[in-house]
Amino acid sequence: MKSITFRGLRQLFWPRGTNTSDGPQQLRPTAYLDGLRGFAAFMVYIHHHELWSHGIQGSYLFERAFGEGDKFFFACFPIVRNFFTGGHMAVGIFFVISGYVLSMKPLSLIHAGEHLKLFDSLASAFFRRWFRLYIPVIVTTFVYVMSWHVFGIWTAQTEAKGTVGEELWNWYVEFKNFSFLFKEGWPWMNANSHLWSIALEMRGSVVTYMACMALARATHKARLLCLFGLVVYFLYIVDGYYCALFMAGMLQCDLDLLAKKDGYFPRWLRRLEPYKTFIYYHLFLIGMLLGGVPSHTAEIADLRASKGWYYLSFLKPQAVFDYKWFYLFLAGNMIVACIPRMPWLRRFFESRFCQFLGRISFALYLVHGPILGTIGDRVYYAVGWDRTPYGRPDNPMAHWANLFPLPRIGPMGLELSFLLPNLLFLLPLTLWSADFVTRMVDEPAVRFAAWLYKKVQQDGEQEQKPVVLAPLTRVD
Repeated sequence: MKSITFRGLRQLFWPRGTNTSDGPQQLRPTAYLDGLRGFAAFMVYIHHHELWSHGIQGSYLFERAFGEGDKFFFACFPIVRNFFTGGHMAVGIFFVISGYVLSMKPLSLIHAGEHLKLFDSLASAFFRRWFRLYIPVIVTTFVYVMSWHVFGIWTAQTEAKGTVGEELWNWYVEFKNFSFLFKEGWPWMNANSHLWSIALEMRGSVVTYMACMALARATHKARLLCLFGLVVYFLYIVDGYYCALFMAGMLQCDLDLLAKKDGYFPRWLRRLEPYKTFIYYHLFLIGMLLGGVPSHTAEIADLRASKGWYYLSFLKPQAVFDYKWFYLFLAGNMIVACIPRMPWLRRFFESRFCQFLGRISFALYLVHGPILGTIGDRVYYAVGWDRTPYGRPDNPMAHWANLFPLPRIGPMGLELSFLLPNLLFLLPLTLWSADFVTRMVDEPAVRFAAWLYKKVQQDGEQEQKPVVLAPLTRVD
C-alpha cells in the first residue's frame, strides 16, 4: 500500500514519460508554432525577471535604445535586446499565432465548402474558449491570493486584505470585471498583473470567429481583401492593435492554405517564389530589429529622440496610442511568417525543448508572476539585489537582505547574482510548477470544456434536418 501511494505521488509531482519506448512522435505540420509560442512565453519570463531584479533604474536602462544617453549596454544592442526585454514582442507573437491556429480549421472547412461542419466547428470553439482561457486563471489566482493568508506571505505586487472573507470578495470582484468581454478600460487583475493579455486574447478570439463566420461564403479574393481591410481598420482607424494581430494571423493562415491549391494563390505572390529565401531572411532580420523598439515611455517624441528610430517614428499611425505596438505588430507578423521558411530555425522550434515549452506555455505565463512576486523577490533580495518596497516606510523583507550575497560581475542582465539564482533554482522551480499546473489544471480545463459542450448539445445520434421553407402564396 505504501509503495502504491509513493508511486502515485511520484507520478503526480514528477511524472515519467509514457512514450519513451515508442520512439520519437510524429510532429504536426504546425508544431513549430507550438515551439514558438513556448519560446515566446520563456522570453516573457526572462523579461519580467530582468526588470524585477534590476528595479526601476534597471528597467529604465533596459528599455532605452542602444547608445542613448551615451550608455552602451550589451543588453540594449539591436536584436540582442529581444532576449532580455522581448516580453512585449512575445505577446505580439502570441496573438498572431492565435489568429493563425484558431482560424485554421474553419478556413479549411470554408475552402472545402463544408459550411454545415463549419457552423458546428465554430459553435464548439466559441463555446469552449471562455472555459479554456479562464478556468486556469480562476484556479491559479485563487490559490495565489489564499497563500497570502494561509502562509502569511507578503508580496510587493499587492497588499493582502485584512480577512480571508475580504480577500475572497475582492478577488471575485476583480475576476468578474476582468473576464467581462466588454469591460471599459484596461483589463487588469491585481492578483496577477501579468494576465492582461488573457482578456485581450479572448477579445481577439471572438473577432477571429466572427470573421470566419462573416466571410464563410466570400470568394477567396474577397476574403483576403476583407481580412486586409480589417487589419487596416484595427491598426490605422481605431486603436485595436491586438485585433489587428489576430486578423493578420488569420490572413497568413488563409494564404498558406491557398498556396497548397492551384489557381487560388495571388499571382503577384507567386512571382516572388524564386526570391523567397532572400526575402524571408531579410524580413526576419527586419522583424527582429523592429521587435527591439525602445519602450521606456509611450511618447512618440521619446522614440523620435532614440538613436536609429527618428525616421521610423513617422510610420506610426495616429490611432495607436502606445507606439510600440505598431512596430511589434510588424515584427510579430514577419517573425511568424518567416520561421517555417527558414529550415534551421524551424527545426529549432520543433526541438524537444521548445515543444516542452509549447506544451506548458499557458501555465508558464500564469505561474511565473506569482513565483516571481513571492519566492523570486526574496531570492533576489537575499543575493544582494535592492528590493526595498517603494513608498513604504517599513520593509517587511528586511531580514532577507544580503543573506547569501553574490557578486554582480558581468554585463548588465547577465550578472552572476542574476544568472545563478535563475539557473539553479528559480527557472527549474518555475518550469516544474508550469508543468504541474498544465497537468493538473490546464489540460483538465480543456477536457471539461469539451465535456460540457457535449452535455449542452442535442442528441448526437439525431440527424440534422434541412430547413424547408414553405412556398410563398400570392395575396392580391
